[in-house]
Order: sequence, then C-alpha cells, then structure tokens
Amino acid sequence: MADTSASPWLTIVGIGEDAVDGLSAASRKALEQAELVMGAARHLALLSGLSAPSRQWPVPFSDGLPLLMAERGRKVVALVSGDPFWFGAGSSLTRDLDPGEWIAHPAPSTFGLAAARLGWALQDCACLGLHAAPVQRLRPHLATGRRLLVLVRDGGAVAKLAGYLVERGFGASTLHVLEALGGPRERVRSVVAQAQHFDDIQHPVAVGIAVAGAGCALPVSSGLPDDLFDHDGQITKSPLRALTLSALAPRPGEHLWDIGAGSGSVSIEWLLAHPANTACAVEADSMRAERAKANALALGVDRLELVIGRAPQVLPQGPSPDAVFVGGGLSDTLLEILWQRLPTGTRLVANAVTLESEALLAHWHGERGGSLLRIELADAAPLGSRRGWRSRYPVVQWSVAL
Repeated sequence: MADTSASPWLTIVGIGEDAVDGLSAASRKALEQAELVMGAARHLALLSGLSAPSRQWPVPFSDGLPLLMAERGRKVVALVSGDPFWFGAGSSLTRDLDPGEWIAHPAPSTFGLAAARLGWALQDCACLGLHAAPVQRLRPHLATGRRLLVLVRDGGAVAKLAGYLVERGFGASTLHVLEALGGPRERVRSVVAQAQHFDDIQHPVAVGIAVAGAGCALPVSSGLPDDLFDHDGQITKSPLRALTLSALAPRPGEHLWDIGAGSGSVSIEWLLAHPANTACAVEADSMRAERAKANALALGVDRLELVIGRAPQVLPQGPSPDAVFVGGGLSDTLLEILWQRLPTGTRLVANAVTLESEALLAHWHGERGGSLLRIELADAAPLGSRRGWRSRYPVVQWSVAL
C-alpha cells in the first residue's frame, strides 16, 4: 500500500469562468505555495498576477503528461476546468501516480452549473462530453421528454448538434445554449433545434436539450429491429438476437468478443446494454467490417473495435473477454483454441444453422456440458387467400461457461 502520509507534490485545481473569485481557500493556498503552475492558455489567462512561474499545457493534451512527470517532487499546480473528475482531466493526470502524490480541489462542474441555470435535476439528466466525440453518441438518449446536458467544442458543434436532431426527427427539441457559465461573459439563450440560428456562440459552451419530436427512440430491450442495421443478409435476426443477448448476459463493464460479426448487431447491442461495456468484433470480410463500424457509429456506440481477419487465425489482442459470441466461422479448431486460451468462467455462446455445425455443437455439449437450445421460429405469411406459418431455418444455440 502506498504511503499517503507525505505531502502531495501535485495539486489539481479546478477553475471556472469566475477565475480567482471562485477558488476555494485550499486552491488559493496551493497557488501561493506552487513552484510551477501548468494549465491551458485559457486557464492561465484567468489568473493574472501569479507568483509562481507558469507553463502552458501543450496540444495535444497527452504531450503535456511527460512534462508534468518531469516535475515530480516539486510543488506543482495543474489547472483544469471545473470538476477534474467529472468529464475532466483528473484521471489522466493521476493515472501513473500513487494516491499520496496528488490532491484535487474541484470547482463546480459545467454540468452542475447548467442544471442550476435550467432548474433541472442533474441526477435525471444524461450528461455527455462531445468535445472530441461524434454527435451520434446522442442516439441512445433521444426520446421525447428526456433531458440531456452536453458539452461541445464551439458554435459550429452546436449547429451540427441541431442538424442531427432534425435529421433524427427531433427538430422540435429545445436547445438551451449556455456560454461561459459562472463568469462575467455568461449567457443563456434558448431556441428550437430546427430553427437554430445563433452564429455568435462563444467557448466554453454547453447545451441543455429538452428532447421533443416524432423521432424514433431506440428500445432499451434486446433484439432491436433489423432495419436499424445496414446489412447484406449476414445479420443475427431480431428474435434470435434477443435470445443470444440473453444467453450472453452482459453485465456492466464487461468485454465481448464477437466472432464472425457480420453487421455487428450482437456486439452493438452488447455495447448499448451499458455505457461501460466494451466489445471487439472479428470479421473476415472487410466490407462487412466497415458496415459494422458504420452501424455502431449510427447507433451511438462508436467505441466498437474491429479486427479484420478469419478466426481462429486472427483473434483480438488485449484484455481477455468476459463473454464470446461465435456467430460465424464456427469450427472444432476455433472451439479448441478458445477453450485453451480463455480464462475459466468466460461465457461462450455459439449459434449453428447448418447440420454440420449443429452436430459440432451437439458433440461439444456432450463433452463440456452447458445448455443446448434448438430455436424454431415461424412468421405469418400469405398462403393463397389466407395466411399460414412460414418457418425460418432452425438455429441451435450452445451456451457454456468455460
């Protein structure tokens, strides 16, 4: 266990648009005692008359981390926006430090200030940071009546956000544009997304979105409609996908391997199950891999990783999965390699359509146990002047914990 009794060398000070006036006594004391103050140009400009030398944090942000670590042992203050650990730089600054090396003094976060200005209950709002993220991340949160608080880069990003809402059928949403909250330049203006016309928005900016309109909200259940995915027929269809996700049983923070991903529908729904979930999809066809990536972006989970190649010759690198889905490329060799390579307790779900792959799963079920399920689905279809049942190909699903 690290020794936390020593005085920390790094103090992370959250600063808002109210500059010195908004700093706590502890933050002011840290600045008075500092041997070096590091921060973005905007943050340093808010603190005139610093007694300590200052250094502007470089762009990109990651370039500044080695410079900070080179000052280890000196009294250093790092200036960050608002609350360092609420969509802030805090976790990046402290990732390689022991607990006793640093202390943080947060200021009110932009989210908190925005909720206070709008009278919204912060715990009921979805809070998103879209400074360097695609606007499509809004997609899972778009449902009439929902309230979103979104951090964006600039006025152009606000216009893009408004255009996206119109495109998705939520042009009736109200946008509350909140600029420079907490400081002398603060301004709050409201406009309907489809009529957004502000061309003088100043950084830093947040947007409160009161979602409204006739757009289609994503269901929160498994088995999304097939037409939400672009595909060439290689897709685990909606009812089977629901059963597959139920067997995979995603839990918060877990990692999935999706082997033979096709359109990526299974791994995308795995990611939608919880914002902390991760997934890596393996697909031999490069066009299908690109389609899966595009589907993930469109549905707001652009964090899907793609590996192009054929399993088992190509498998994901990095962390071991908590669950594996085999939707394509099923073979005895693949199952053998997965069984040897993966940690005990990994959940494996494999779907088979052909007689040969069904026989393979029946054999492995006999050898390794687990659950073997035969799924037979039929759809109502015209039969002359009446209707009858048109059967789909039956699917055999094997679920097992390694």
